[in-house]
Amino acid sequence: QVQLVESGGGLVQAGGSLRLSCAASRSAFSINSMGWYRQAPGKQREMVAAITSGGSTNYADSVKGRFTISRDNSKNTVYLQMNSLKPEDTGVYYCNVQRWRGTSLLYDYWGQGTQVTVSS
Repeated sequence: QVQLVESGGGLVQAGGSLRLSCAASRSAFSINSMGWYRQAPGKQREMVAAITSGGSTNYADSVKGRFTISRDNSKNTVYLQMNSLKPEDTGVYYCNVQRWRGTSLLYDYWGQGTQVTVSS
């Protein structure tokens, strides 16, 4: 089991910034991928950003240039810095961690979610 504790969500005006944090209960050195997903009301959950243990990152087109994902393995934590926020960024943001062995997914855990609301 891996417990994930998220923090940093809230209400912000358009153009503002927020920083999300997600702390894992297991050493991040054993986690291949750490990422953030979001789900807006009435929509499917979508990937926002992910980062591998080697530091490679992947972003949704809608957030490129505005969001930055990073991880601190010494703190077992992944961060999402969100700048120039737009109302369409509103949703529940979920932390996700995965460990793979080759093509086999060993585990896949989700945080409880944190609400981000961007007002226009």
